[in-house]
Amino acid sequence: MEWKPEQEGLRQILTLLKESQSPDTETQRAVQQKLEELNKYPDFNNYLIFVLTKLVTEKEPTRSLSGLILKNNVKAHYNSFLPEVAEFIKRECLSAVGDPSPLIRATVGIIITTIASRGELKSWPELLPALCQMLDSQDYNVCEGAFGALQKICEDTAEKLDSDALNRPLNVLIPKFLQFFRHSSPKIRCHAIACVNYFIMGRTQALMLHIDSFIENLFHLAADEDSDVRKNVCHALVLLLEVRLDRLVPHLPNIIEYMLVRTQDPEEGVALEACEFWLSLAEQNVCREVLGPRLPALLPILVRGMRYSEMDVVLLRGDRDDDADDAEPDRESDIRPRFHKPRSHTIKHNAGAGDSNMSGGGDSDDDDEGGADGDDGSLSDWNLRKCSAAALDVLANVFGADLLPVLFPILKETLFHEEWVIKESGILALGAVADGCMGGMVPHLPDLVPYLVCCMGERKALVRAITCWTLSRYSHWIVAQSHDLYLRPVLTELLKCVLDNNKRVQEAACSAFATLEEEACTELVPYLGFILQTLVYAFGKYQHKNLLILYDAIGTLADSVGHHLNKPEYINMLMPPLINKWNVLKDEDKDLFPLLECLSSVATALQSGFLPYCEPVFRRCVSLIEQTLNQNIANNQSPEQFEAPDKDFMIVALDLLSGLAEGLDGHIDHLVFNSNLMQLLYQCMQDPLPEVRQSSFALLGDLTKACFQHVLPYIPEFLPILGMNLYPELISVCNNATWAIGEISIKLGPETSKYIPLVLTNLVEIINRPNTPKTLLENTAITIGRLGYVCPHDVAPVLHQFVRQWCSSLRNIRDNDEKDSAFRGMCQMIQVNPGGVVQDFMFFCDAVASWSHPKDDLKEMFTKILHGFKNQHAPLGHVRDIDVNTALWGTNVSTGREDIEGDGNPAGSALTRERREHVTHRNHVTYRNMSHTGTCLTPEQVTHRTECRRRPGRCFCRVMCQHTHLTTLARIFTREVPFPRASSCPESCLVPSCALCQRRPAVSAAAASLELR
Repeated sequence: MEWKPEQEGLRQILTLLKESQSPDTETQRAVQQKLEELNKYPDFNNYLIFVLTKLVTEKEPTRSLSGLILKNNVKAHYNSFLPEVAEFIKRECLSAVGDPSPLIRATVGIIITTIASRGELKSWPELLPALCQMLDSQDYNVCEGAFGALQKICEDTAEKLDSDALNRPLNVLIPKFLQFFRHSSPKIRCHAIACVNYFIMGRTQALMLHIDSFIENLFHLAADEDSDVRKNVCHALVLLLEVRLDRLVPHLPNIIEYMLVRTQDPEEGVALEACEFWLSLAEQNVCREVLGPRLPALLPILVRGMRYSEMDVVLLRGDRDDDADDAEPDRESDIRPRFHKPRSHTIKHNAGAGDSNMSGGGDSDDDDEGGADGDDGSLSDWNLRKCSAAALDVLANVFGADLLPVLFPILKETLFHEEWVIKESGILALGAVADGCMGGMVPHLPDLVPYLVCCMGERKALVRAITCWTLSRYSHWIVAQSHDLYLRPVLTELLKCVLDNNKRVQEAACSAFATLEEEACTELVPYLGFILQTLVYAFGKYQHKNLLILYDAIGTLADSVGHHLNKPEYINMLMPPLINKWNVLKDEDKDLFPLLECLSSVATALQSGFLPYCEPVFRRCVSLIEQTLNQNIANNQSPEQFEAPDKDFMIVALDLLSGLAEGLDGHIDHLVFNSNLMQLLYQCMQDPLPEVRQSSFALLGDLTKACFQHVLPYIPEFLPILGMNLYPELISVCNNATWAIGEISIKLGPETSKYIPLVLTNLVEIINRPNTPKTLLENTAITIGRLGYVCPHDVAPVLHQFVRQWCSSLRNIRDNDEKDSAFRGMCQMIQVNPGGVVQDFMFFCDAVASWSHPKDDLKEMFTKILHGFKNQHAPLGHVRDIDVNTALWGTNVSTGREDIEGDGNPAGSALTRERREHVTHRNHVTYRNMSHTGTCLTPEQVTHRTECRRRPGRCFCRVMCQHTHLTTLARIFTREVPFPRASSCPESCLVPSCALCQRRPAVSAAAASLELR
């Protein structure tokens, strides 16, 4: 018997639906309560679908609202619907697909795809055939409604549609969709393209069989008069460029010309989709070849696309001369969610400021979180301006300096244009190419940087804001130059902008200053007083959103200058406003996240200077951890009664405690003793959320260093947990667990022996695993070395399994205590099992030579091992000819002069070219290959590469060859065979007293000040 509604019940529901459209909060709350009560009645959903599909006399918004409530119920409770209710809803949906109202058709389509996404495609076998049949209807409403529903299904369940479980309906659907590419209705054409587009990235077999027909139809629609059709065509070509470039290559010249036109389409949605093409093309190997000739046409289009539209200017209030808005409170919608990045242990490398990206690995931040656009926070997350800037950025990385001859005339026109909108776009373009074209930009920066400094005083706030961002992109160069000429003026104007009366300028300046801090590091120490005065004043000036960015700038400053911040006058300026914010914020306030991050960095930097503030901070962090753990337990036991906690509170608290432990060292002892921190830490280490474990292991390592006596009783519980987290799929978790094991082993000593079986096998697997991130490799090598230091007899038997990779991993690390203990462990393992290193002994020599100033007893250990191998191991007989001190420390015995590299490291090495490429050596030097003739490097065949990159005081050359002859190399670099005279040493050589050309070159001060990246 067909279900029919009771009139009284229908009247009540209609009244409720109308009341729900009221803006009154109390009315809305009452409606929500009534809806929850009605959901208890099995046929309530029947009423909802009835209102949507049958009550054509009601207003469309009321009917549509009924459908959206039903959609929410389907999403939340569909599995508990009575079978007869579910069947009634399905029937009514199919009957209403062709409703005359576009709004009702769309709502019905949403309900259909929601049911389908609940896994009901299999139990609703008639759905897809019915919709396919409707596509052939002569009634436009039926055809469009069916296509709308199919498009939503394709979007939500693309993978299921290509499965055997459903008998691969795409084999029927794809050809069907292609038939409608030339339909008379633009709406139908648009639906058809969109449906097919959902299957491109998955390389669906059904689509690949018809790929040529698909592309042919796209070309036919390329000039369609409907903007949505053109938009979908552009989107399809972008996707095809990524997955079926082979099919597009013959047509690429024509496609490029088409995209040049579409990137200027009057409809911004079309232009944005076309602009994505350049981003995708830049990732293809053919980019330089096919796009190079068209750069003169493309770059002006991209720079024009970077201009603010008239609507943008209105929304951002950029047309106002009086742009002061810092007294206006922020709206909640202005404040983006912030996500805490858990603490991770890293090792200092022999790389300079700005080389942080050389460490490799998977956990690095992007250089510019706001993207290549300066971050227009009040606009949509992605628009034509941002896409154009991003496209120019990636193309600059593809073409490098070759881009500049085309770009410079455009910049000359825009940077000095009278219209501020055009000028602003030129400044944005200048920042967008900074990364990819830095080498070519360097000769022009002495003129451009002062120009940009002047632009920070421009009348229009949006110009001031983008100038801050662009200058930050060149901060690496600025820091390396004369402070009086560049850094000081930039810093002065940037800090003025930090206190600007416009909130957008404040935000841009604060973010740019944080970038400058990361590059400058201790170069900022002379300006700390001025910097702190500015940042502290900003506390009283900033509204909510920018205050969060200010915390980041202060934390980055602390990370950059470190202990130089630990002066009474600086502490007295900085700490009062931070502690005041700390006291004002409640435990459940998410603004605690950035504040705790900031305090973590400050505590580490201030060291003993943080002591007056440590106790209340410590106790609150412990309380936050305990509250989060308790709430999590309650949620696990009664999820309907208690909400799941936000574990970011726990993560930031753990990280701040790590900062306290690192900064205060032993002073944290009594705080740990009088708390339950160790018990809480034990729970955190077993949390299912990787970020919690990551921060827990970091804290464990820091507590081990600061107060091991409190960690010691928990070692039997902690070490097995650490061993279970040595899986590099979660890089940062594995990294911190590895580091903590190393710290514990140093403190625990020989008693570590019983735990080595829990960790050693995994550590050896990690160090030998291909493509392991560099930071994880280094921490793993140090921990293995430390285990060998305290328990050499337990680790030495497997020495041969890891010694080569161990040596390669640690050869670029700066001298420090971690490296010292690791190398002592390696020496002890070699003494226990010398046979384990025989095959890779030259790798060991190369790693030893990376030391600048080893302690005397460690140096003696190295010397003893080398002497032993000279005298005992025939396979390394060529090593007998080497003078030990010369081989290890690069000193010419007869003259006392350091070898040609100037850093105490012999250039000879057992590593082949493949292992040498892109190696960052200590003292901030990047070495490049030297050229040679023949197949084997001999003294007569070595030549000085005249094209080498260099910087003052360092020769950038490196001798290497795939067929390196170790005996010859060793003799060359111990001066037993003279290094060949390089008559071709360039006149511009910047190496003082160059060992190759034996002269001190005369170079200009300007040339000597340049430091090319």
